[in-house]
Amino acid sequence: MSVPAARQRDPDRDPGLQPERTRLAWRRTTLSGTVVAVLAVKTVLHGGASAAGVVACALCCVLWLGFLNVAHRRIRALSVAASPPAFAPRHAAAAVLCTVAMALCGAALVL
Repeated sequence: MSVPAARQRDPDRDPGLQPERTRLAWRRTTLSGTVVAVLAVKTVLHGGASAAGVVACALCCVLWLGFLNVAHRRIRALSVAASPPAFAPRHAAAAVLCTVAMALCGAALVL
């Protein structure tokens, strides 16, 4: 009986580098969130500070801080252990919530 292709080990792949790649992906995503927050602040400052714009900008910054907190916890967990623990569902839900809400706040600022 042959082993399915999904279960075969790729000799060129080093599974020891997976946590490092994941850590770098979290850092890139955090950088993207930072750019969104900075653009939100720039939009409010240059577009005339309406009350709704200031609230959306403040909410965007708070959501960015929340995402930054979740990402920092995950990066730290990936750095400490050779075999990192699974990502907690509540942390994953918080990251998704922050990301989607930040996108909605950005859309509200643009429209």
